[in-house]
Amino acid sequence: MVLLAAAVCTKAGKAIVSRQFVEMTRTRIEGLLAAFPKLMNTGKQHTFVETESVRYVYQPMEKLYMVLITTKNSNILEDLETLRLFSRVIPEYCRALEENEISEHCFDLIFAFDEIVALGYRENVNLAQIRTFTEMDSHEEKVFRAVRETQEREAKAEMRRKAKELQQARRDAERQGKKAPGFGGFGSSAVSGGGTAAMITETIIETDKPKVAPAPARPSGPSKALKLGAKGKEVDNFVDKLKSEGETIMSSNMGKRTSEATKVHAPPINMESVHMKIEEKITLTCGRDGGLQNMELHGMIMLRISDDKFGRIRLHVENEDKKGVQLQTHPNVDKKLFTAESLIGLKNPEKSFPVNSDVGVLKWRLQTTEESFIPLTINCWPSESGHGCDVNIEYELQEENLELSDVIITIPLPSGVGAPVIGEIDGEYRHDSRRNTLEWCLPVIDAKNKSGSLEFSIAGQPNDFFPVQVSFVSKRNYCNIQVTKVTQVDGNSPVRFSTETTFLVDKYEIL
Repeated sequence: MVLLAAAVCTKAGKAIVSRQFVEMTRTRIEGLLAAFPKLMNTGKQHTFVETESVRYVYQPMEKLYMVLITTKNSNILEDLETLRLFSRVIPEYCRALEENEISEHCFDLIFAFDEIVALGYRENVNLAQIRTFTEMDSHEEKVFRAVRETQEREAKAEMRRKAKELQQARRDAERQGKKAPGFGGFGSSAVSGGGTAAMITETIIETDKPKVAPAPARPSGPSKALKLGAKGKEVDNFVDKLKSEGETIMSSNMGKRTSEATKVHAPPINMESVHMKIEEKITLTCGRDGGLQNMELHGMIMLRISDDKFGRIRLHVENEDKKGVQLQTHPNVDKKLFTAESLIGLKNPEKSFPVNSDVGVLKWRLQTTEESFIPLTINCWPSESGHGCDVNIEYELQEENLELSDVIITIPLPSGVGAPVIGEIDGEYRHDSRRNTLEWCLPVIDAKNKSGSLEFSIAGQPNDFFPVQVSFVSKRNYCNIQVTKVTQVDGNSPVRFSTETTFLVDKYEIL
């Protein structure tokens, strides 16, 4: 099949949207579409007409036509199948089949047309795949944003703590008749006056009015984290946020404030010469009526050594997992040593681990259909009413040792019915009219905030609200496997190390 063009036109042959898949001039495509209505025979039911050079395959849509222009030797059955897919795509982006609605969403339609046909040939895609491809949704971007927002909250708490320390240091200095460290100037003496003053170099929090900064409580309501992507205004937003909470900010050097405050934004990760990254990813599928269809979790310990004098070490692993996880060591790791003493070391103790590279030393896998292993249960109850559907959805944290951050529960909505009417909600919500989804956002779910619910009403059928998708990130791993100690091979002397733990979602769906 060779598809020349796909177009939406009026009954008179006026082109509203046209996408050419081969080299064609605008004059030629407009001429072909203008001639199309004149070729149709009145009163006869056909789906195509032909000329000496091209074939028109069409489908009426109220006052419009969806038209495919193909060569005469193309397969008519494939043409009709492609036409049906084109016709199903249009209502996904346009609420009404009218000329002004088509024109308003013309670029969305063109992008979708490009997913169906490439260089004149049909791609093997369905409607759901087209929607996914055009959305360009990135799970990695969501995780990155979630981690950044968590870091910002931690940075704000750290800044308040440092401000309190500076306030106390100034009071102590005033009592003793001395100059408070870190105040009065920003020369070399002020910067080197102490570890506390060195943390904040260009932005000072005035303490003329004594104020006790409250310890940041874990929120259970709407998230007030800073938003990313503010086109270079992150620093101003951060300072404005502190001002809105009663703090008074003054800058002694506006030219350098941006670079210094950015350092406060992202708290440094204390990476020792021996650093381990423990990462787990979960894939889970549940049925809407209950029951775990499948749950699979993969974890790994990545070791990074930045100093070659710590190359010959052993990791002491503490495995408190009681769920039946399957462990597997790297081929170069002494498996017998790990089985007998839970120590990770090389088979040849005279050799060293690679330096300045991430090495996976231990990985594990857990696959189960046991419902009690579900970390976060989601229960969605859509019930039909006279005006549509009343939807009740609730969550419950089953693994109380976990602390889930930046939880987003995404509920699909019917297209073309407007925004949902929210009743009761724990947390906050976002309605995405473009993707027809409702996002239920919860900053933190832990043992103190282990359950919550959302109620809303909207026109539709119960099947319209599935699958429900969940995403989150946690600094505590699910399988409770940790490195408790690192020692040298020679002498068993302890080595300082740092760890970074991440538990995140690969796929989490309620079908």
